[in-house]
Amino acid sequence: MASLMSTPLAILRAVSAISVLSLVPTVVLAQDDALADPANEIVLTMTGNIALANLDGRAVFDQAMLDALPATVLETSTVVTDGVKRFDGFLMRDLLDHVGAEGEIVTARALNDYVIDIPMADFERFDVLVATHMDGERLLPSDKGPLWIVYPRDAHTELQDIRYDYRWVWQLVELEVR
Repeated sequence: MASLMSTPLAILRAVSAISVLSLVPTVVLAQDDALADPANEIVLTMTGNIALANLDGRAVFDQAMLDALPATVLETSTVVTDGVKRFDGFLMRDLLDHVGAEGEIVTARALNDYVIDIPMADFERFDVLVATHMDGERLLPSDKGPLWIVYPRDAHTELQDIRYDYRWVWQLVELEVR
């Protein structure tokens, strides 16, 4: 009789342990999925089909938050500068992954109201950089900053086409994922 009574108790304990353990990953994910709040001036806003947000359904970033993304360097020529330039920043795909972006199109907006739709496929096919520096100097709003979408045009002949040149958005301030 004692063994029959301990069997339901053992099952209850096992189920309770499994239930408690199943909550642990949820708590950890909730902490890992949090997007920090900006401490300084917002330099980039992301909207649309994103999984993480930190302000009214938007993902907003100050420069320090963007500087915390994995750093990448790209050397390439541009149609608006002379010679090959060194660009420092982060890959667009890393930023999109960081916020859980899903979609087909990213609409990029600049300070001067320039707007263009960029296929998300570009960011998987090419190492498209969001530049914060050119030749070691931080990009400023007075000269293509604070952010500039830069394609690796010298590494791919197909990128030496005016259709891609239009996607080089300087003074980038907003991205909408659709």
